[in-house]
Amino acid sequence: MSEYYTPKRMKGLYNPESKEPFKLSRSKIDLFLECPRCFYYDRRLGTGRPPGFPFALNSAVDYLLKQEFDIYRANGENHPLIHKYGIDARPIPHEDLDNWRHNFTGIQFLHKPTNLLIFGAIDDLWQNSKGEYIVVDYKSTSKNEKIFELNKDWQIGYKRQMEVYQWLLRQNGYKVSDVGYFVYCNGITDRKAFDAKLEFDITLIPYTGNDSWIEKTILAAHKCLNDDVIPVSGQDCDYCKYIDAVNNR
Repeated sequence: MSEYYTPKRMKGLYNPESKEPFKLSRSKIDLFLECPRCFYYDRRLGTGRPPGFPFALNSAVDYLLKQEFDIYRANGENHPLIHKYGIDARPIPHEDLDNWRHNFTGIQFLHKPTNLLIFGAIDDLWQNSKGEYIVVDYKSTSKNEKIFELNKDWQIGYKRQMEVYQWLLRQNGYKVSDVGYFVYCNGITDRKAFDAKLEFDITLIPYTGNDSWIEKTILAAHKCLNDDVIPVSGQDCDYCKYIDAVNNR
């Protein structure tokens, strides 16, 4: 059931009366799609979901991949992984790449109809022979299977992530390839001993993005933020199901 609530004004939260642009990250757009109620609690009322554990190993893999690709970028050379897959691409230097990689800066675009400043931090940027920029995202996991495609329901968030980055680059005036790539690192667990090292199978997974959903989603998220009615939860939101179960005891 929908609820009415008069929120207190807190710094960093959305205020319908404010004329200043409001920063909305790629991950919060994904949160809205997953559960409008959790999104509203987070961005309008200041109550976010309980934080998960930090993925320190994933962050280490991301950092080392950036370092590795940057070496080839600086030398004007291509990466062996790109050669292996026969991709028409190379790591491209760009004066804004460091800012675009920063979590709290990212690549940004002010969506004027809503005054929402949309942003997201990319992992890497390549370019093909047509001069099109290619969005590249790093992923790391450890599964007892070879990973050659993104075919699981929960991986839709990865696809939306790629599409938001493509959209942001296009809104900033860049020519962007529809095809992006995931550098997917899968930890190998069948070694006889650890030997103080973790080895990975690395695959390059192409994905053809479609950003046609983004404009209407931004408008819907903006409408949600401006409403004084707390929206219903997402159909499969475990967080809301837990709260409802506790309240109904």
